[in-house]
Amino acid sequence: MSETATDPLGQPVATLPGVGGERASRLSKLGIRTVGDLLWHGPRRYEDRNQPHEVKGLAKGDDATVAGTIVAAGVKRMRFGKSLFEFILDDGTARLHCRWWNMPYMERYHKTGDFVHVHGKIKGEKPRTMDHPEAEVSEEGEEFIHLKRIVPVYRLTDGIKQRWLRGVMWLVVEQFAAAVPNTNAELLAGDDSHWLPLAEAFKAVHFPGDLGQTELARERLALEEFIRFQRQIRERRKTFQAKVKALECSGDDRLVKPFLAGLGFEFTGAQQRAWDEIARDMAGSYPMRRLLQGDVGSGKTAVAACAGLRAIESGFSVVVLAPTEILAEQHYRVFGKWLEPLGIPVHLHTGARKTMSDPGQAELSMGNNELPPLVIGTHALVEEKFALENIGLAIIDEQHKFGVEQRKKLVRKGQYPHVLVMTATPIPRTLGLTVYGDLDISVIDELPPGRGRVRTHVRKSESLPKVWGFIRDKLAEGRQAYVVYPRVDDAEGGSLKAVNQELDNVREQLAPHAVGLLHGRLKSVEKEQVITGFLAGKIKVLLATSVIEVGVDIPNATIMLIENADRFGLAQLHQLRGRIGRGAHESHCILVADEVTDDGQRRLDVMEKGVDGFELAEEDLRQRGPGELLGQAQSGLPNFKFGNLIEDWRLIQKARDLVAREPGD
Repeated sequence: MSETATDPLGQPVATLPGVGGERASRLSKLGIRTVGDLLWHGPRRYEDRNQPHEVKGLAKGDDATVAGTIVAAGVKRMRFGKSLFEFILDDGTARLHCRWWNMPYMERYHKTGDFVHVHGKIKGEKPRTMDHPEAEVSEEGEEFIHLKRIVPVYRLTDGIKQRWLRGVMWLVVEQFAAAVPNTNAELLAGDDSHWLPLAEAFKAVHFPGDLGQTELARERLALEEFIRFQRQIRERRKTFQAKVKALECSGDDRLVKPFLAGLGFEFTGAQQRAWDEIARDMAGSYPMRRLLQGDVGSGKTAVAACAGLRAIESGFSVVVLAPTEILAEQHYRVFGKWLEPLGIPVHLHTGARKTMSDPGQAELSMGNNELPPLVIGTHALVEEKFALENIGLAIIDEQHKFGVEQRKKLVRKGQYPHVLVMTATPIPRTLGLTVYGDLDISVIDELPPGRGRVRTHVRKSESLPKVWGFIRDKLAEGRQAYVVYPRVDDAEGGSLKAVNQELDNVREQLAPHAVGLLHGRLKSVEKEQVITGFLAGKIKVLLATSVIEVGVDIPNATIMLIENADRFGLAQLHQLRGRIGRGAHESHCILVADEVTDDGQRRLDVMEKGVDGFELAEEDLRQRGPGELLGQAQSGLPNFKFGNLIEDWRLIQKARDLVAREPGD
């Protein structure tokens, strides 16, 4: 949020009274270099110091702010160089022991007789204790900033104290908040909500008169951030549309109509809506950039096939990019089954297999730029030695599994073809409006009729004998099953199970049914043999790692057993569960875990509730945060200071709607 040096908000923090070069250098670690940056450095929480809690009324587990006088303080030295600093606070009702382990320097800042405020959680009651609370010594003359009010608490860095930063922030708010231009006032004037002017919002968010003001102020500042970001997305779109022209793919339905007629089922309403949106884009003036989002089993591939046929009808080739050889092989089988009866050959190009032995299909190689109508491949398709031309449509499946540069290379090779991104990994609404904000989004939010119910059960390992018996019963009925472990082998040690070490046990438990082994370290030909055997029903049980989360589609498989299930992420568990429930029979996903962490238990609870993928995505974002969840997809995502990607989807949508209504858009 830095401003130019000619603006008072662009003034370097080193020029402020009491800051100087050394502290300015430390503040820079927090991203604070200017006065404007200080204003945008919001509190992480607040303490109500109007009425501190009485120590005598506190119980174990209470989170509280306490004010009192230090009546004793000192450092206790222990063995092996360890230490404990403790002071005892007396507020007139009772005493509170505050302790810091291995922080002996705290003794320099907290002396007997000091009046202090501490904030923390009560760990014990006999005596009452707080471990590593936040503590501030109150100094005469500063009560109006640090006491008897709602007090902001900021994120700090080494060498910056809470009390000092709060004092600097008070000075900046008093002297500079009024200089903040009330940007977007005209844009917000027509909105039915009552938004604070920016100057008032900064004052209220840093030093509120009451806690009720803080959320109103935060929302106004968050909306400002989201409006700026939505404008950036709009400008990126305009720049892109100004420099490229679409490859017109209006088609004549000579392929799409017979394809739809031969599917054996009608599109759901959501599938038809998605296809209509895609067809409209492909016939438009600009290259399509659309995200096709749908829960596992919702029928995205059939919609993508329509898009591919529309491009082929229009005289162009189609490239389908998959993140793994298993998923590429799955697409090769499905697209081949659908398209070859229409006279359209389908080509596979992965690092291990190039279908060059298939009659009538040319191998892709240097100097051969003529593509078959449809080519399916992995990262091998974006290698520099292949100069792919005449691409009218690029279909990218599970794009978050690709590097940003890989996707860019494929698009450049086609000289800006239409791009359809498919994902079965549910995307939270907020990320759809930000990270994927420059893509139009089609959502397939209903499953085809006739699918069996999928029930999810969480069990301890002590229940495994019953679980194995249940699986044997289902196999005897003619069903098939997956058994999933987190590791390939147990070379790393620990309690996590591995497929190589568990193979004999699984075969013994499920005899006489054939068990196949699948993991990422197998050779491609070995993977293909196993999957082919499972497809044909010769293999009844697939013992695998999470490599099966995408690309294995067996309608007869109705059982999924996942051990050490707490070690998988929510999205990964949801993808794995999506391998079953693709036929008419009821399916069961059994999650086995012991000694589960609190976060792990929350993931298992969400899975057992059976919420749909979109609700699950919101919870995954809430638990993991956008940074871990997105990986490479987060490139270009700003570091919002007040906006919250987990909770603020309504504000993000509001910003998008406001920017869309701006003149000239």
